[in-house]
Amino acid sequence: MIKRLLSYFYPIKIYSQKSALSQSIEITWANGDLVMDSQNTNYSYGSLQRILKLGLKNIGFAKIKKMESILILGVAGGSVIKTLIDDIHFTGKITGVEIDAEIIKIANQYFKLDKIPQLNIVIDDAFEFVLKTKENYDLIIVDIFQDTKMPNFLFETFFIDRICFLLKNKGFILFNTMLLNKKENLRNYKLISEFKKENFTIKSIPRVEKHNELIVIEKLV
Repeated sequence: MIKRLLSYFYPIKIYSQKSALSQSIEITWANGDLVMDSQNTNYSYGSLQRILKLGLKNIGFAKIKKMESILILGVAGGSVIKTLIDDIHFTGKITGVEIDAEIIKIANQYFKLDKIPQLNIVIDDAFEFVLKTKENYDLIIVDIFQDTKMPNFLFETFFIDRICFLLKNKGFILFNTMLLNKKENLRNYKLISEFKKENFTIKSIPRVEKHNELIVIEKLV
């Protein structure tokens, strides 16, 4: 409790671990809340939770609450899961895919993800998972980072086509991206400008928390 109170004045690190996939993972008390960070960016809670919450608000809390099945590619500490349950009161099925088993162990310890009955965590590569899954989803959240870097496959036409295929009618994709340089700006511009799929729309929510851009894809029918 003392550390939590002191965290309103300065961050207090309580856990740090090296991870082969995610490099450094830290748990810190900051402004009264536990957050998960990598070496150079926030992984869960903190700014990331605000970013994804804004995207969910853009889709519509009332609309999400009525959904049946949500897929999250990139779980980390699970802050978006907490938003879905605590703020939106989503009661349907949540499937979370995370490649780093160590992160899930930490998330279970500090954020109690394993106490959420409607959540199924799958330790797998996101690309492999979307190729294998036979399910369809009302909402797919893509939030995959290795520190500040995003794997190239996320922006390939094949991957985008595949997650669009997995959407139910009137479903949504919420894609969190980070823009730190001109190359990454051009990468996002190319994805959005070249996206031409019948019965789908695409839009961006730029400069969220300065360096993030949210891309929202909607399946119209």
